[in-house]
Amino acid sequence: MKKTVSVKQKKRIALGFVLLSLLLIVLTFRVGWHQIVRAEELTERAQQQQTQDVPIAAKRGTIYDRSGKELASSITCYSVWVRPAQLLKDKEGNSLSDEKVTEIAEKLAEVTGQETEKVRSLITREQALVKVAKYLDKEASDQVRALKLSGVEISEDTRRYYSLGNFASQVLGSVTDDNTGRTGIELEYDQYLSGISGRWVRNIDVAGNELVDGSEEYHEAQDGLNVVMTIDEAIQYYAEKAVAEGMEKTKADRIMCLVMNPNTGEILASVVSPGFDPNNATQPDDEEKLEEFEKLTTEEQNKYLFKLWRNPIVSDTYEPGSTFKLITVSSALEDRAITTSDTFSCNTYVNIAGINLHCWSARDHGTQTVKEAVGNSCNPAHAKIATKMGKTAFYKYLNLYGITDKTGVDYPGETSSIMYALKDVGPVELATMGYGQSISVTPIQLLTAINAIGNGGDLLQPRYVKALTDSEGNVVKEFDTTVVRKVLSSKTAREMRDMMEYVVAEGGGGNAKISGYRVGGKTGTANKVDVGTGKYGSYYYSSFVGMAPMEDPQVSILVVVDSPKGAFYGSQVAAPVAKSVLQDTLRYLGVEPEYTEEEQAAIDGNYTVVPDVVGKEFSEAVGMIGGKELKYSRPKNTKDDDNFIVAAQYPKAGTKVKRNSVVYVYKE
Repeated sequence: MKKTVSVKQKKRIALGFVLLSLLLIVLTFRVGWHQIVRAEELTERAQQQQTQDVPIAAKRGTIYDRSGKELASSITCYSVWVRPAQLLKDKEGNSLSDEKVTEIAEKLAEVTGQETEKVRSLITREQALVKVAKYLDKEASDQVRALKLSGVEISEDTRRYYSLGNFASQVLGSVTDDNTGRTGIELEYDQYLSGISGRWVRNIDVAGNELVDGSEEYHEAQDGLNVVMTIDEAIQYYAEKAVAEGMEKTKADRIMCLVMNPNTGEILASVVSPGFDPNNATQPDDEEKLEEFEKLTTEEQNKYLFKLWRNPIVSDTYEPGSTFKLITVSSALEDRAITTSDTFSCNTYVNIAGINLHCWSARDHGTQTVKEAVGNSCNPAHAKIATKMGKTAFYKYLNLYGITDKTGVDYPGETSSIMYALKDVGPVELATMGYGQSISVTPIQLLTAINAIGNGGDLLQPRYVKALTDSEGNVVKEFDTTVVRKVLSSKTAREMRDMMEYVVAEGGGGNAKISGYRVGGKTGTANKVDVGTGKYGSYYYSSFVGMAPMEDPQVSILVVVDSPKGAFYGSQVAAPVAKSVLQDTLRYLGVEPEYTEEEQAAIDGNYTVVPDVVGKEFSEAVGMIGGKELKYSRPKNTKDDDNFIVAAQYPKAGTKVKRNSVVYVYKE
């Protein structure tokens, strides 16, 4: 019996045919859309998925001292990379069990020195390629290879290494994890040091295997240039040693020491204590401080680190106090507002515009020559000298000396002085600036200015870097001495050197005196402004600026002791640090000592002559006693009193005693 298709069935068949036709039409359009319209986009995506672009790090240039000794270099290290899609599957392509994944993580963690959980989270990420560890040495990388784990790759890399650790740390600076300069010279010369990274481009499948018909391109990295600094490793060591000893004795918050060649503007040593270890710059290298650091919030830690990395010699200002009097006097002499034969009287204060400005000393200096005024560090005398110049002339020389602008030193973050605008300078402001108060300068500004006195009158641009060299040691770029402008005549410079030598030979700067060498300098002690109140507080910047030998200065130095505890005068705490550095440096540079008959006789007989300190301020007496290679002692009732006049001494002045003997000073 023949079956017939019902009308209902026919409708169903027709509907199915129509739906099938529509589906085919949609699929056709869909395929056409991807094959024609999106063809270029999808082809590009496929190429991206099949292309591995591995960066090849350029070797960062080496930083040398002026003699070619390595201060910062790049050493070979290794990074561990993982392809999770390959590592987490067995040979049959099945996913590994959680236990097996944990076991792999434990093995990698043990070799790379990390926590198991951290490694596990890395190797289970949904990424094609994950970096699991970096900065491994060859031994550790060989141990990873020995695990023979599928999907684990090891790449060669470089890491910054500072062989001397906490040495010239603020100057050298440090680098980030990706080998980019973070601070210091590393940042300032990053464009030269970093070089140009290379690339290794190849076609691979999802498992990381190279495609048979794939292409491969290798672009070699161009290594960075080397930086040759003006810093001398030996002189830097002398300065760091002296500063460390100074920190121990003074218990100061910090000490800054800058050593330069006054004839070239080259910086021979630059020390700030405390420092840090650039190999691990993100934490203090002192265990005690590290414990305190770890208790801080992230924001507090960042502030701490920025302060630690900062180079205050270039980036911070301070009130120079009496060291600035050299600028005042030299400017007045050059401007012919005064002559070396002029005299100035002092009865412990001077009245300027109805305001009594007091001398640091309670002793009446009486009538004094300009040289004696510098030796006495007399505030009233220098206030009068600045007043005689007038504010316009005074500011003219501040500008010539570079005090009103940055020095242009090759170091990041340089700041400029803080001072009154000329229109805001009244008689009192001018007078106080004359003796180094109500003006703030950077340490590098001050020593750069004083260098003009040492070299015959030229202001030179300071610099940390001497040259750039390639990997073969060829000089690519050399940085020569830059004369900014003429500041003083050779006559004025010579007169000022004579005054500086007088301060050390016969005045309060005696603690910087070195037998056989003509040393010149000036001490300074200035109250620090309390941040909370905005007024002068109970702490000081104690400093010494000097140079040697004075017949032909080869080395200049500035030492700033920030907030010493106990003794605080520059003659007591800063001058001894400067003496230590100068003594070692002059011998290192081969400057032969030339002893006077008196010095030679004292050396041969191992004796010295006690100076006359009766009637002198205690701080001045300390310098004079130290200048004779003697120690001092004072009564117990003056233990915390540095502001008294010596009423008596033992032994008496003129007495021959053995060197390092004790001179006892007494208060009324």
